[in-house]
Amino acid sequence: MKTVNSPINSYKGNVQGKANEPITVAGLLDRARRGLGGQYEGGEPDWTLDNIYDRLESNAPRIAIIGGSSDHPAHILDHETVYKAALKIWQEGGVPFYFSTPVLCDGTAQNNIGMSYSLQSRNAIAEIVVNQMEAHSYHGAFVIQGCDKQPLGVLSGLAHLDRVRRYRGEHHVFATFSPSHVLKGGTIPDDLRRELAELAKEATAGGFDDIAADIEDAVSYILQCSSNTAFQGVFQRAVECGLLTEERHKYFEKRLAVSTCDSKGGICAFHGTGNSSRDITAGFGIVCPELELLTEPPTQAQVNKAVEALFAVIPRPECGVSELVRTNIANAIRIHSSGGGSSNLMMHIVGAMIYAGFDFSLEDLESIANEYPIPDLFDYSLTEGRDIYALAQQCCSGQIRGMETLMYELTRNGVPMDLDAPTVTGQTWRERLSDPKGLSADGVKDNPIILSKPRRSFSGVDVLRSNFFNNAVVKISGMPTKQLDQFDDKVAFVLYYENEEEANHHLLDVNLLDGLKARKLFKPEQLKRMAVHNASVPSEELAGLSYEQLFDRAVAEEWIRMAVIISGQGPEAFGMPEMFTPMQHLNAHRQLKRLTTLISDGRYSGVTFGAAVGHVTPEAFHDGGLLYIEEGDLLHLQFRQKRIDLLDAGQFAAGVVSPYAGDLRAERSGLGALRLEKLRKRQRQVAASNRLRDCTDASRGVVPMAVALDAELPWRELGEPQRESAAAKQP
Repeated sequence: MKTVNSPINSYKGNVQGKANEPITVAGLLDRARRGLGGQYEGGEPDWTLDNIYDRLESNAPRIAIIGGSSDHPAHILDHETVYKAALKIWQEGGVPFYFSTPVLCDGTAQNNIGMSYSLQSRNAIAEIVVNQMEAHSYHGAFVIQGCDKQPLGVLSGLAHLDRVRRYRGEHHVFATFSPSHVLKGGTIPDDLRRELAELAKEATAGGFDDIAADIEDAVSYILQCSSNTAFQGVFQRAVECGLLTEERHKYFEKRLAVSTCDSKGGICAFHGTGNSSRDITAGFGIVCPELELLTEPPTQAQVNKAVEALFAVIPRPECGVSELVRTNIANAIRIHSSGGGSSNLMMHIVGAMIYAGFDFSLEDLESIANEYPIPDLFDYSLTEGRDIYALAQQCCSGQIRGMETLMYELTRNGVPMDLDAPTVTGQTWRERLSDPKGLSADGVKDNPIILSKPRRSFSGVDVLRSNFFNNAVVKISGMPTKQLDQFDDKVAFVLYYENEEEANHHLLDVNLLDGLKARKLFKPEQLKRMAVHNASVPSEELAGLSYEQLFDRAVAEEWIRMAVIISGQGPEAFGMPEMFTPMQHLNAHRQLKRLTTLISDGRYSGVTFGAAVGHVTPEAFHDGGLLYIEEGDLLHLQFRQKRIDLLDAGQFAAGVVSPYAGDLRAERSGLGALRLEKLRKRQRQVAASNRLRDCTDASRGVVPMAVALDAELPWRELGEPQRESAAAKQP
């Protein structure tokens, strides 16, 4: 009989546990056998209460199968995988259990109060996992990995528990992750596509060329819940312009919604937080490659492979969850960067390391990312058929091997990967990559997503600094080089919003630019200096222009830049919701998306496209600089220099680009106090039980303060040798 080699067996003297748990195990295994049509590869079923008792008494591996709530699309078919894993765990000599965690769907919560609970759910999931694993004394886990905050929430909880048990002198916690299959994107029905084309023609005939072009853009995307938001913004503008009735709008919205999601569920096919988390858990070495990228729930053979590997690493402490996280941290960061993953993961990676007990921060993540240039090796596109579902198809057909292929191509491009780090398969990455079959990205001849030759020499998410905030992040991979050029080293006027609701209302206003012109918000001399600085327009060419003429040319010829600031969205202020909807409203407006960046102490969805700056620390609620910025202020956007600075407005009007050097808090203390009072009142909209109080800021993962205070271990072991160049030591 297989046992966990540990002096601790919580069931040895626990008569009540040995009375209660056998019925749950037997019930699970009975349901599993029935659910799989009576199939069981282990011979005649022998899970009698007596046998289960004996396994508990002898300290057989007690493995929790952790699923998610079935009100999330990624988990509606969990039961199939649960049944397969339970029977295999029993067959291997273990004792299977099952519990699930709540899983908040970011798509469902988007643009409503639910988004203020999204980030907090990650910490809650970690807490639930620790609670259940400790209360019932489970040794390890088979995790059905879903979407949004669930993957890193469960990983963080298991890593934290692993550290606690090691501290108590107990056996390490072991786990393997089985990501949910990828959800196939929808298709716009042909008749609806024709109706939308007709609407675009009507917009053109009515002089609304920008609306027509934005409808055509939206139609070009693979139909996802995220692309529906783009349609929503365009439709709302069409309603305001009289091109569309509200009833017709709702008709279009319904037709799109019911055509979006495949009934089999899964993780949405865009490269958002769900699929970025898939990349990260694979990069941490905690996913068996057979389960990594699938188009439908795993087969019994695939589940068997993962469970067999898990049992093989039970005696190996270096394969415990917290150690896999530590030893693979550089691999995970480089995979995330090269694959253009969600900016959300900048926070979740840091959080996972802290939960695992290591003293880690955004600066440490940045130092790893900057040790060597990480090329862009991920040619993902929702308009050209290169979504994550297509990537899963390529993996299932054997053309490539998912993150193993990306690891291999990174090494071939000279990026120093930690190839000797262990993984849950029992092999190091070097051993896994030694088999060349299907390894090269060149195995995909038609529409490759993972590349062997970089699209460009840089990738990922950059950390920004400023003279009015400590740090923030921007997803460079979400900005094509042309767009990066449009915003880099440009001066921008601030449009300030105290919260997302206010921003969404104004950003959907079809007359927003005309309203700014009518208000004469921006000073003429500053507009002229912006034209000179941003577009090298000769100053004499601007002489004699009226304000209206100057503004119109600034928009038409794209001299002007604007920085939409959405404040008061930080962790403690409002749960740090995603700013996906306002960013989509900008992207759905042909003029605004070429002129505007968005800056917030909130987060961004992984599917966000464009110049989106988030995770600003300190947040406004904690006296951060965003609390004091005003409409009409000037910012110097320096993305390649990784800075955004507030400028001295007087100096700029005189032709000098000089950072503001005054005391903003002292000069605008009254404004700050008024805004802070509003933030406190608005905060009460979020239930007090679920507010992110007593947590670290975004640069330290937004983890509970107690977790952060216990995270004292160095993440690099003393005496750890310098990483050997991947170019010098390829697999």
